[in-house]
Amino acid sequence: MSLLSDFGTGAGPVRAGRTGMPLFDVPLIAVCTALVLFGLLMVYSASIALADGPRYASYGQYYFVSRHALFIVIGTAAALTCLAVPLRVWERLAVPLFLFCLLLLIIVLIPGIGREVNGARRWLPLGIVNFQPSELMKVAVVLFAADYTVRKQQHMHNFVRGFLPMSCALAVVGVLLLAEPDLGAFMVIVAIAIGLLFIGGINGKLFSVLLGSLVASFLALIWASPWRRERLFVYLDPWNPDNAYGSAYQLSHSLIALGRGEWFGVGLGSSVEKLHYLPEAHTDFIVAVIGEELGFVGVAGLIAMFAFVVWRGFEIGRQAIAMDRTFSGLVAQGVALWFGVQAFINIGVCIGLLPTKGLTLPMVSYGGTGIVMNIVAMALVLRVDFENRNMMRGKRT
Repeated sequence: MSLLSDFGTGAGPVRAGRTGMPLFDVPLIAVCTALVLFGLLMVYSASIALADGPRYASYGQYYFVSRHALFIVIGTAAALTCLAVPLRVWERLAVPLFLFCLLLLIIVLIPGIGREVNGARRWLPLGIVNFQPSELMKVAVVLFAADYTVRKQQHMHNFVRGFLPMSCALAVVGVLLLAEPDLGAFMVIVAIAIGLLFIGGINGKLFSVLLGSLVASFLALIWASPWRRERLFVYLDPWNPDNAYGSAYQLSHSLIALGRGEWFGVGLGSSVEKLHYLPEAHTDFIVAVIGEELGFVGVAGLIAMFAFVVWRGFEIGRQAIAMDRTFSGLVAQGVALWFGVQAFINIGVCIGLLPTKGLTLPMVSYGGTGIVMNIVAMALVLRVDFENRNMMRGKRT
């Protein structure tokens, strides 16, 4: 099916007197486009000085922003392709895609194949780019959890048939991600899965057991890992000299950046903390640069845009479920959960609300696979909305 036939001939011209409803949610597209372009601008601002340091001396001033722009183009092309695929096809592909992602997570751990950076083995080298399977797994889990919830709808109150299979699937994903290690991605994936199970009507007692078990497991993982345990405690007192020059170094400089920004910021491009004081300023801590350059107003506007995206995702999902398109509705709400949880964690880390965790800000932070998968995920939401609108017109999807 071609994009032209699906959105042209397939939708058909709207007859006079029926409706002037647009094919897509224009405000949602506008806000998502604004987030992506704003991210491109801030990646440029946060990374332009990196070439002055010894670590990136050979990269050039425009290395990161040019690569980020390239990945936005790739993501847009992939999104247009995904946008042309009906949700009924994605439903059939949910389990195979999930199994394929599990295979990729295994392959990335094989020495000599997976690329290791700073002790973490998370990337598959593909020539000039590196592919991160955990980002694709987030999309796969949205589809898989939505499909699972629909298939197991009659067994959501049964431990063996409704609860246990998903728990085992999450356990396998968790083992593979923690072996990389990538606790942040696992936290987001778990939030997506249990969130969709809750929306799908899982038994309250089973949900409490699942949630309690996961919280206990996360705490055990943190306690069993000295460096994770250190991160948990130092964020409670980042200004202690031992912490500020150690594990809380990123957090303390993030807070300094936000403090310098005050209400309206020091001006676009005028951040001092990005000048080799704040590590990962263009990825995990880009909110700190935004806060320093655009102030509280800039960060508040960013949060408002994410709140709008999450709200529209849940609303589009609610409309689909109301029209008995449960899988489609859960996909839209799963993407909304993903963006909401990951944005909350990223911003929470930057402002000192949460312990430091390596998660990027969706659609804004620098990242190859991440930005591509973010744009593809929004394409899935727009496809759900497109099919909703077609059904309102009496069209078949």
